[in-house]
Amino acid sequence: MTKLVLKLDVHDNKAKQKAMKAVSCIPGIESITMDMKDKKLTVVGDVDPVCVVSKLRKSFHAEILSVGPAKEPEKKNDPPKKSEDNKKLEEDIMKAQELLIKHCYNYPYMRYPIYSVEENPNACVIS
Repeated sequence: MTKLVLKLDVHDNKAKQKAMKAVSCIPGIESITMDMKDKKLTVVGDVDPVCVVSKLRKSFHAEILSVGPAKEPEKKNDPPKKSEDNKKLEEDIMKAQELLIKHCYNYPYMRYPIYSVEENPNACVIS
């Protein structure tokens, strides 16, 4: 995930919308923000900076100010506390999965019942 900061020559909201629309069609973009005061466009996502700048240079004067990794939110490694009910439920699920696996792997193919017309006189026969 990269963070790309661009300086654009944008004067009003109509041009801002046009720039954001041009960039938003590129696949891999997570977020787009525009600071009208500093005339900076910030793009975050898995995207090629050259592709973004080439899209914008069709309509605006654009310069790359910085390209770097985006800060990812810190992940907390606090495991959830499990009560005895949850542990018992997980054990039951594991037992059921083991039985299912044993049952499925004992039969390498599915067995379908085959009925003949003689066995079922009410069956429909197409000839």
